[in-house]
Parts: sequence; structure tokens; C-alpha cells
Amino acid sequence: MNFTKNVGGIDRILRIVVGAALIAGMFLFPSVLNPWGIIGVVPLATGLLRWCPVYLPLGIKTCEKD
Repeated sequence: MNFTKNVGGIDRILRIVVGAALIAGMFLFPSVLNPWGIIGVVPLATGLLRWCPVYLPLGIKTCEKD
């Protein structure tokens, strides 16, 4: 599987910040039905890996270089 970078710039920074905030919120405000921390793993991972599988079929690429 080819993981060509397709996430960059502000998109990447926002994904990392939002993902980290959602995960931190899970620990700061715990409740029985709090899936946001688990959901926060997705933007954090895509920001850190600089690759988003949803962008592939849509042909979106927010980074300048590979």
C-alpha cells in the first residue's frame, strides 16, 4: 500500500490540535458515553502520518511536496 503524503500545512496542524484536544477532553471530562476521545485518534493519526484515506478517492492533496 502506497502512503503518499496528501495532508500538509494548516490542514495537518489543525488535525493534530483537534485530535489531541479531543483525546485530552476524554480524560479531563470523563463520562460513560464519551466517544470523542476515541474519535480524536483519527485526526491525530492522519495529521501525524500526513496521509488521509478519504482524500484519495476525492483527489484532494493539501501538501505542496511529497
